[in-house]
Amino acid sequence: MKIQFAPSEVPLHRRLQTASVLQWVYSFLGLAPTCICLFFYLLFTRFWLISVLYSVWWFFDYDTPARGGRRVPYLCGLKVWKYMRDYFPIKLVKTADLDPRQNYILGFHPHGVLVAGAFTNFCTYATGFPQLFPGLTSYLLMLPLWFRAPFFRDYIMCAGLIPSDKESAKYPLSKRGGGNAVVIAVGGAPEALDAHPGTYNVLLAKKKGFIKMAMEHGAHLVPVFSFGENEVYDQVGNQRGTMLRWIQERLQSIMGISLPLFHARGIFQYSFGLIPYRRPITTVVGKPIRVERNEKPTAEQLDALHQLYMDELSNLFEEHKGNYGVDEDTHLNFV
Repeated sequence: MKIQFAPSEVPLHRRLQTASVLQWVYSFLGLAPTCICLFFYLLFTRFWLISVLYSVWWFFDYDTPARGGRRVPYLCGLKVWKYMRDYFPIKLVKTADLDPRQNYILGFHPHGVLVAGAFTNFCTYATGFPQLFPGLTSYLLMLPLWFRAPFFRDYIMCAGLIPSDKESAKYPLSKRGGGNAVVIAVGGAPEALDAHPGTYNVLLAKKKGFIKMAMEHGAHLVPVFSFGENEVYDQVGNQRGTMLRWIQERLQSIMGISLPLFHARGIFQYSFGLIPYRRPITTVVGKPIRVERNEKPTAEQLDALHQLYMDELSNLFEEHKGNYGVDEDTHLNFV
């Protein structure tokens, strides 16, 4: 394979964009293991007291992720996230107003490999979420596993990330006065295995937990589709029914995380690596679906709202797909 190296005269702003994405990829893939190793390493050095004191802090702070986390607005507004936004670039599109007196569940589709669009739009201020939706605070759900990593848990909470378990997701929705938007990548880790360029598979047909949660809390549902989310990485062929897919699904059921074999470009060359491609991501936030509070919905009511949500997501995709390079004959495939 011939390696295509990046030209030496790349402008500084593009190098900064690549550096910002590099730190994000490392944070997503390697920072948690690094923090765990550092925690135990310090115990066997003269700095052992750091880990001991952190353990005490962790004990008293253990429930914070399940109680809305601890967002730090200053960190969400750092310029590094604007460089990351411009790398792809990533854009947030508003199609309707969201009343800040209400609480919302935003269903994010598709998951993609590393949910770059969800993180940039709803965990940072780089694409203007506070200006587009004034009065709303967004909370992106993440696997609870990552909140068990020392130091790392504090870092991800700074960006408004909270665990994806039921109790943690309910906390912002139970607050009176509204103004909270819980963002759920509905397809979750399993959907990442379908994140191939040019595919529009949405793992939603049997996903009704977030629908029930919306009904129990009277939180309005908002479909969100992120065009280009599946385009930033290539993935080794793992069609359903293949041995690789069986192994990946088996490991996912055991560990709770999926292991897509993805690749794109490197830091100084364009031929291979884990840095995503520079391909645009446009996240379109649809109009809200009004949901009346119903603490004990029947199966029929749940199915009806679930079908309405799928219809609205499909309509959102059909309405906007022509603006973002999707063929007219391409439609969402609900799995």
